[in-house]
Amino acid sequence: MSDGEAVIEAEGLTKVYPAAFRLFGDGGREKLAVDNVTFNVRRGEIFGLLGPNGAGKTTTVKMLSTLLIPTSGKATVLGLDVVRDAGKLRSRINLVSGGERGLYFRLTGRQNLEFFSDMYHVPREEKRRRITNLLEIVGLTEAADVRVEEYSRGMKQRLHLARGLVNEPEVLFLDEPTLGLDPEISRETRALIRHLSEEGVTILLTTHYMFEADELCDRLAIISEGRIKALGSPYSMKEAVRNDSIIEVEARELGEAQRRELADLPGVSAVSVEHLEGRQRARIVVANAPGLIPTVAAMLESRRVISIRVDQPTLEDAYIKLVNGR
Repeated sequence: MSDGEAVIEAEGLTKVYPAAFRLFGDGGREKLAVDNVTFNVRRGEIFGLLGPNGAGKTTTVKMLSTLLIPTSGKATVLGLDVVRDAGKLRSRINLVSGGERGLYFRLTGRQNLEFFSDMYHVPREEKRRRITNLLEIVGLTEAADVRVEEYSRGMKQRLHLARGLVNEPEVLFLDEPTLGLDPEISRETRALIRHLSEEGVTILLTTHYMFEADELCDRLAIISEGRIKALGSPYSMKEAVRNDSIIEVEARELGEAQRRELADLPGVSAVSVEHLEGRQRARIVVANAPGLIPTVAAMLESRRVISIRVDQPTLEDAYIKLVNGR
């Protein structure tokens, strides 16, 4: 639980990537990746940056963890400026990304942790104790002396988490930590994240999984196109759709044209369409679902509708509504 002290503070944080050089054409355009982002994270929180791919989540994390220099704005972590005090800050924080990069596959899990401990100048006796403890926390004690190239994807992700803890960071940045993992391994990873928070580590988590943000985060910021659209607890986000209801439609021929037509209906504040195997699922956020169902059914009559039902709004529905700004 947070004691109210802000340990991460971003104020007007902005990142513009310069135009990419091209042999042909106009040389490309600058890309505004993060646009005037302001928020803070309290000590002991799990704070989420929630948004789609390309929203600016990773760029924000890289600036806060000293890997990228902001174009403008400022940020402090643990009271240290992320640009001026980067050298002092790096020993007190760590970053874990999803995927398989950042490990040495020909080394064992233990050897990987020894290498990264040496990078942080952990004393020899302390290193031994710390690595043994971390391997137990992430459930890799029996596989500690197996080469990482023989690890499953889930085991590699658990080793990534252990690697991110070798310096006992006060603040841990987790960038899409469950990306590409199967449901069981994702569940285990979320349990580890909760454990770390209970041990007092402040965590900033990026994700585009709504259920993950809802399950883990004390507070979160919804970010889209580099801008923060909403900030608060998952509960407060869902309050945005508390008085709404959802018409959920499954059909075999729903496309972007139908999504736009549904979004233009009176009383509709947001529409999302999920493409499943052989069918599509539309969720329509509306003030009066029962009253609109006949109109929706008539509009989609030729779209091979499988089912239409009324549902309760979720964090994902709130996210769609907040991002759309309606």
